[in-house]
Amino acid sequence: MDRSEERLAGLDLPLITCNTAVIGSGAASLNAAVHLFDNGVTDVIVVTERLGGGTSSNSGSDKQTYYKLSFSGSVPDSPYEMAKALFDGGAMHGDIALIEATVSPIEFSHLVAIGVPFPHNQFGAYVGYKTDHDPRARATSAGPWTSQQMYAKLLAEVNKRGIPILDQHEVIALLTSGQGDDCKVVGLLAIDKQSIDNERYGLIAVRSRNVVMGTGGPGGIYYSSVYPEGHLGSTGIALEVGAIAANLTEWQYGLASTAFRWNVSGTYQQVIPRYISTEPDGSDEREFLNDYFPDMGTLATNIFLKGYQWPFDPRKLDRLGSSLIDILVYIETVIRGRRVFMDFRKNPSGCGKMEDFRFDLLSKEALDYLTKSQALLELPIDRLRKMNPMAIQLYAEHGIDITREPLEVAVCAQHNNGGLVGNIWWESNIKHLFPVGEVNGTHGVYRPGGSALNSGQVGGFRAAQYIAHKYASAPCGDDEFVRAADPQVARTVELVQRLLGSRSGLTPQEFRKRMQVRMSRYAAHIRMPETIGAVISETRGDLDELNRGNARLNTAHDILTVLQNRQLCLTQLAVLRSIQAFLEAGGGSRGSFLVLDRNGKPIHDQLGEEWRYKLETTELRDRILQVQYDGQGDFKTWWVDVRPIPTDDFWFENVWADYVEGTVFGKR
Repeated sequence: MDRSEERLAGLDLPLITCNTAVIGSGAASLNAAVHLFDNGVTDVIVVTERLGGGTSSNSGSDKQTYYKLSFSGSVPDSPYEMAKALFDGGAMHGDIALIEATVSPIEFSHLVAIGVPFPHNQFGAYVGYKTDHDPRARATSAGPWTSQQMYAKLLAEVNKRGIPILDQHEVIALLTSGQGDDCKVVGLLAIDKQSIDNERYGLIAVRSRNVVMGTGGPGGIYYSSVYPEGHLGSTGIALEVGAIAANLTEWQYGLASTAFRWNVSGTYQQVIPRYISTEPDGSDEREFLNDYFPDMGTLATNIFLKGYQWPFDPRKLDRLGSSLIDILVYIETVIRGRRVFMDFRKNPSGCGKMEDFRFDLLSKEALDYLTKSQALLELPIDRLRKMNPMAIQLYAEHGIDITREPLEVAVCAQHNNGGLVGNIWWESNIKHLFPVGEVNGTHGVYRPGGSALNSGQVGGFRAAQYIAHKYASAPCGDDEFVRAADPQVARTVELVQRLLGSRSGLTPQEFRKRMQVRMSRYAAHIRMPETIGAVISETRGDLDELNRGNARLNTAHDILTVLQNRQLCLTQLAVLRSIQAFLEAGGGSRGSFLVLDRNGKPIHDQLGEEWRYKLETTELRDRILQVQYDGQGDFKTWWVDVRPIPTDDFWFENVWADYVEGTVFGKR
């Protein structure tokens, strides 16, 4: 890494030159940095807006799952079997599925070797369990904080290798050279958040031959989000330079606490707390679920099942299924403006409409589970203390005592199955740009639980392999870099100067809330075809307002908030255009979202005609919806057929020759 200074857009900016800049400090990014170094690419830096601030370090669940090929026990497994499980979820390319399956033992073993405490038995077997959409027992876990432990161990490996980390540096733009198919990344532009009020606005440029982008999913586009506070994602900066994205319609939504952002899955539901809603001031407490279930047995069993069936899933609406709870919570919070809480201090009561909670009213499945867990105890909090005491401790560590107060929840965005497109080496259509982790849209409609953690590790490994063998030389020279970067930096500087001169409009914080609330209402797990056009128009209007620099700043640090809002708005528009194209193609309810249709299937007799939904159009699982920025303030969309799982017999002598000659890395 070399440090110098370069004059760009009339400013003398700090310039860092390296082979590869890794954006983000989550498990996928750090793993890529480690593998780059170990593959001989030692001229690598990590650029992060806040070390430890991403989803890897701050997310988890009741039992956070890592999905991998099974290599224990007597039940046979193979990369093709695992690839089929990934591929069968729909809208996923078969070659990517095969790679994620084939490389999973390598990357899992790497995590074990660096000290992530995945459990094994006395014979050394890493025994697994079944997760959702998993026909084998491929899942494993290091506990509620699996990804945090991955992050910590990978960070230690980065530090051991002396890889520089630029902390408190937010990347606000990718710098590119060339057009169309010849477009390539040549570096990035960041803001040093500790120097944002200097005469250069904190701007710093990085010149690099490659950029590995591991910035997580764009959770900041939603108001109701379980992504860590402050984690926004940076998908918009790649979209702006023409990176193609795919499957942006496909997300995972589920119930989560809001004061401290955490998924309330697993034992949080299996202990069967009561659900209540109140007015915003806490008055008018009601057990609102009672209005929609015929008896306590059905109600309590469905609360229990939310532990297994945590993500919202339209397939689980039939016959008063567990996903009805998500719909009812949405109606209470978003439509009626009330607040919803899970209360572990009391059992669900019938409120005179049905029997009060009793264990013998539960389904056999629920009763057997609680019996085997020795959790037939009086109150939900007692059952939680028995089954998962860490669940109580977790909230206590964040100032929430669920033994004394109810827990506020909402249906939140949790994971983006779509994202930026990468080839079989995780390289974008923008050459030398490698999106890894959740920002890369490898997943389709349904994915086995825990496959995202595996995908992030595999992506970093593959990107490092390719860079080491194909892109290990020095970045472009001074003249080429300045020619490419100067006009792009100038546009940013001009926008910053307009912002500093603006005295009208909303504050950046008010603007963001307006954007996010609109997305959570109209483009999250409930989608209404008749509103999508108006929402797109409003979002395009927001983008125009941001481009004009119309905002009321309170401090210089609000500059960064506006720039974040701009990339979030671009991402929102890409998601909305994707939803619109999906609906125009006849797409129905699937994955983790519901498409409302007054001529469709009713959800519940008491919800009225507006709460009917369109069933899935299954043939669309064989196609992937792609989207690309047109450079003029909007996005174009098109469909591609999924690529099948490769069936070559991979004769060893041919593979050996390809590897020795390096041609294996020439196949895009």
